[in-house]
Amino acid sequence: MIEELIEKVAAEDDEAIEELSAIADTDPGRLTPYLGHLLDRDVLWPATLYRAAEVDVVRRVIERIDGGQTPDDLDRLLVILAHTAHPLAESALRRWMTQPPAGAEELHVSALRYAEEGGWTLGPDGSRRDLCGGIAYQWVMRETPRRADAPTCPWCASPLWTAAYLDTADPAVGAALAHTGWSGRLTMETCHFCACYTTLYSQVTPAGTTTWWPGNTRPSYLGSTEPEDPPTLAPVLGPARKSPYQASAWDRGGSTLGGVPDWIQDSEHADCPGCGQPMDYVGLVGGADLDDYGEGAYYLHLHQPCGFAAVNYQQS
Repeated sequence: MIEELIEKVAAEDDEAIEELSAIADTDPGRLTPYLGHLLDRDVLWPATLYRAAEVDVVRRVIERIDGGQTPDDLDRLLVILAHTAHPLAESALRRWMTQPPAGAEELHVSALRYAEEGGWTLGPDGSRRDLCGGIAYQWVMRETPRRADAPTCPWCASPLWTAAYLDTADPAVGAALAHTGWSGRLTMETCHFCACYTTLYSQVTPAGTTTWWPGNTRPSYLGSTEPEDPPTLAPVLGPARKSPYQASAWDRGGSTLGGVPDWIQDSEHADCPGCGQPMDYVGLVGGADLDDYGEGAYYLHLHQPCGFAAVNYQQS
């Protein structure tokens, strides 16, 4: 079956691409024996198909980049390497920081920044740091009474929305947030409206307190706004996902705690305002789970060392 799907994908069959992508999300290892065939047929997208690539395929992608014969494919080849998260890919991206490959002058970001597409980066000490966790749980929406004394957005006066309330005393929550180093309660509060236009930060503590960060900068294009009621729904922990890749920014039931984000656009891990490092990914709340006509998704981030949480938003 997978061989047939590969042939159809090579012929740009959209339904076959969706089927292979679904396999890559639920059980990426099933595709491992076939990834060389995908590369032979010049199937470079979606890059998530290559998550479980073994050393021979990773080496072939690196050799193709170093060979410089297809500079127009450089962007997609780099994204493939990022999603493999393989040590060889890490070594190559480090090397290309100082010895850029052919075509790098056309890229919008440095080669190493591509690592974030695969959910990892390099820390200030040069060591690898995973931005995403390996365990994920569905987030189920529950009606939540609105607090009469809820704080309001300083920009639009809308009541702030509690996008997530978590406590690592719950073993499942602790497992989903293990990569962040957070211990204790975590309240992630944001303006559901203004977060659609810029990344909004808050300062958080393990006691569960959260405070709007005074350094948030209102975009000039936001203009004048009227207060809007936030969603009456908030996520609670549901069943474990079969894999960390099953979040969906599009489908009802796709909201997920932990795991890897389903970016609608390019990866957008928020940078910590305290130290400038990419923040850890916490989870995704999809618009389809908040409203019958909802679209887009809210992405939640955390940086434990500096005590910052962030929420940003993407839509098609």
